[in-house]
Amino acid sequence: MSDANPGPGGFGPPSPPQQPAGGYAYPPSAPQPGPGYGYPPAGPSYPAAHPPAPGYGMPMQPSNGMGTTGLVLGIIGVVCSLTFFLWFFGVILGILGIIFGAIGRGKANRGEATNKGAATAGLVCGIVATVILPVLGFVVFASVMGVL
Repeated sequence: MSDANPGPGGFGPPSPPQQPAGGYAYPPSAPQPGPGYGYPPAGPSYPAAHPPAPGYGMPMQPSNGMGTTGLVLGIIGVVCSLTFFLWFFGVILGILGIIFGAIGRGKANRGEATNKGAATAGLVCGIVATVILPVLGFVVFASVMGVL
């Protein structure tokens, strides 16, 4: 005896033919699952959360880059201005030290940075490297040459 649709494992009475699933919903003629099957019924919904109030986020990090850059350029400018053959680079670095130091001081005065002292030191070192040391170098050079 051969059955077209034998039972599980090939033995027993024939099983009813299976219809392909059409999706996730039950067909309208099929019995709906009783309680205990599927997802639980939707409960009461909660109101949406309020959006956060402005101004209570994380505070901005201080941007200390300009003051620090002014200090570094001012110090390197002073060192270059003290040497005879690098004075030109010292003047250029001193000018950049003045610019970055002034911008850093402005940020510190507005509260955007916390390194007002470093920015001021960069500004002073830039002025020394740009103005004072080249003038002193010129005076020393002129006095050695006997012009003054």
